[in-house]
Amino acid sequence: MVPGMSSTPIPLSEPIPVKRRIVFVVGSGRSGTSTMAGALRTLGMHVPQPEVVADETNPKGFGEPQWVVDFHDELLKRCNVQVSDARPSAWFQAGKLSAFDPLRGRLTEWLEEQFADGGPELVVKDPRLAWFLGLWRAAALRCDAEPAYVTMLRPVTEVVGSKQRYYSAKAGEVQRTAAWVNMMLHTERSTRGSARRFVRYDDMLKDWTIPVFGIGQAFDIDAVKSATANDIRRVHQFIDPSLRRVQLTWDDIEVPGRLREIAEATWQQLDRLADEDGDTPAVHERLDELRAAYADLYDEAEAIAQSTALAARREGEAQAATGQGRLADRVPHGVRAMVPAGARRGLRKAFGKER
Repeated sequence: MVPGMSSTPIPLSEPIPVKRRIVFVVGSGRSGTSTMAGALRTLGMHVPQPEVVADETNPKGFGEPQWVVDFHDELLKRCNVQVSDARPSAWFQAGKLSAFDPLRGRLTEWLEEQFADGGPELVVKDPRLAWFLGLWRAAALRCDAEPAYVTMLRPVTEVVGSKQRYYSAKAGEVQRTAAWVNMMLHTERSTRGSARRFVRYDDMLKDWTIPVFGIGQAFDIDAVKSATANDIRRVHQFIDPSLRRVQLTWDDIEVPGRLREIAEATWQQLDRLADEDGDTPAVHERLDELRAAYADLYDEAEAIAQSTALAARREGEAQAATGQGRLADRVPHGVRAMVPAGARRGLRKAFGKER
């Protein structure tokens, strides 16, 4: 033994626990959420498998786990909420499910399996996700994972125009504009105080490295921070600016003046959140005012249209009494998912569905 050294054996250090991260990509459909999820996946983050199959509306893929889509469809049906729902009250209906402990346990169990199979860094994306952020956050924390949120931003006119082009024409420009306002204002409020970043779709297409590597640093994502040259090259190949096929302005969309004012003001404030140091209390306050203004506008419109709503309800009750109803509502999602990708768009139009 070397003089002066202790004969007591040095205990082996315990292994350092691997950090778990889960990034939720949120925001309205057709806002670039698939582009962001695909970029993070290409850099090495794990998207739970299997994924929703790509089709002509999104030829590069959706970056959505099929299990998540099916789970959200089930929950939306339970609380009678649409994917693009313009009702402010829909948030309360969906939120009640987030406190249902059996659902939390079910989601926690699934997340644990994904961490075990795919590694410590997950990315979860689905346009329905924003309705159940509380449920996902609770499950992530139960799995000892740190949740973070990336909200994609695209001008409302482009989002509405893209949905009009690729989805069912059953919903019109007014409803889709209102649903965008409702979705984006409440998503911002729900993620406030959490680890989050706002990314313009336009910035992703111009130079994706700036927002994505900013996210990697902000959220301490190893897959992004340790990306190789080959990883970066693959993301360059994945992101295709030509897929931004709809670029409309307010001159191309007809909506009531007051709704247009609220939607445009909402876009302007959300756009500020994507600036460096733009996520400020002053912007939050203005967004709170807009959320209240939209709720007031919706209440007024709902009161005016009450006769129409009652007539539709009577018609629905009459159809139910005679055993009529839409075929799409009777076809399980798993069966619809088996339809070849090339036929899905036509079927969605026929069934009045959208992503």
